[in-house]
Amino acid sequence: MSDILIVDDERDIRELISDILKDEGFATRLAGNSDDAMAAINADAPALIVLDIWLKDSRMDGIDILKTVKRDNPDVPVVIISGHGNIEIAVAAIKQGAYDFIEKPFNIEQLLVVIRRAMETSRLRRENQSLRRRDVTKSDMIGTSAAFRALVGQLDKVTKSNGRVMLTGPAGCGKEVAARYIHANSNRASAPFVTVNCAGVAPERMEEVLFGRETPERGVEPGLLEEAHGGVIYFDEVADMPVGTQSKILRVLVDQQFQRVGGNDKVRVDLRVISSTNRNLEQAIQAGTFREELYHRLNVVPIPVPSLEERREDIPALAAHFIAEMNASQGLPLREISEDAQALMQTMIWPGNVRQLKNLVERVLILGDGQDAIEARELPGVDEGSGDENRVVLSGALATLALREAREAFEREYLLTQINRFGGNISRTANFVGMERSALHRKLKSLGVVTSAKSGARVAHVDEETETAAE
Repeated sequence: MSDILIVDDERDIRELISDILKDEGFATRLAGNSDDAMAAINADAPALIVLDIWLKDSRMDGIDILKTVKRDNPDVPVVIISGHGNIEIAVAAIKQGAYDFIEKPFNIEQLLVVIRRAMETSRLRRENQSLRRRDVTKSDMIGTSAAFRALVGQLDKVTKSNGRVMLTGPAGCGKEVAARYIHANSNRASAPFVTVNCAGVAPERMEEVLFGRETPERGVEPGLLEEAHGGVIYFDEVADMPVGTQSKILRVLVDQQFQRVGGNDKVRVDLRVISSTNRNLEQAIQAGTFREELYHRLNVVPIPVPSLEERREDIPALAAHFIAEMNASQGLPLREISEDAQALMQTMIWPGNVRQLKNLVERVLILGDGQDAIEARELPGVDEGSGDENRVVLSGALATLALREAREAFEREYLLTQINRFGGNISRTANFVGMERSALHRKLKSLGVVTSAKSGARVAHVDEETETAAE
């Protein structure tokens, strides 16, 4: 995209324009009919097209070429010229996306001014899109836990392909960050990453949002699929996509083309598709709310994204990352996190996963007192009003049990939490709780606590047989 394509059926006119532009330092290509013009555009999209509306002995006229260019190469500006111009043709050309319209015989200075402005506008638009993409494709993957490393290993395997990926996991666990990581490390990294919030778009508007629309009043309005052309389209929470739209998306995946709402032309797109869901799509298929064919098209490479509970080891690093990020973006204090606060955060329950952790960090930074390290007492749920700092607050459930049962319940929950905090590492857990490793193993066996592999990490849980026997 570095030269100007001049399309005119009059040889003298196209050569005259070419000579003028070459004198101004532009490179040019010439085409005398629609077939040559489309061949040149398809071979290598030009930086700008000077296009005559009336083309003798051609299958397509200038308006037809304009529509095709704006469909397949929307970033290429088109300047229309014609010796038979009138206001109706000018309006039609502008509605179809032409940058400007000039009548023959044209003033050379006027033509140069229009071309320079069109080139500058196109350059600024590309720079703006590039800046937006650079911001959008932030894909900081933070962590060192086994579950995190397993996730990154799977993501790295799919970055260089165009295979469709289905990311699964609970809400807030970082599925979109994983999708952006795939995009940022792929050969489409410089192309758009466009998110479709399937749960946030009204069902009756979904098709216009995705496919765009054409109306006599407003002309062509591209949808998200066109915006993502050449890059990645990310269907966030795809289970919420309306059933009627699902069949049309299935057709897009098969044909790589579609029609805008209200339009007749086929729009070709080159897309990589990444989807995510926190629901069981196989159950949705059984319930009739998700098309089985679409599921199999999207679920080519399934990748589970672990919850924060499965990667508690990463909580201190994630919290520190969010603190640095909020300091840079919002000017919030750049505070460290005390060891007690880190330990408490690693034992907390996180139903909202990484998103909840980020919100907690922001709250503490906003409401915190000064620049000192964040202390455990600043975290939500810590009772600052208890008179004795060393007193453990007894839960209602434990208070109803006999001493032996309460002790076992406490020890079981305490050790489950500590083992998961250290990513299933028994040696580190034994060191922290102050027990010999062999003694800890005996204690875990007596409590019915076992560890098993999940998402690439060791996760502690109560043995089902022990739990059944206790009942």
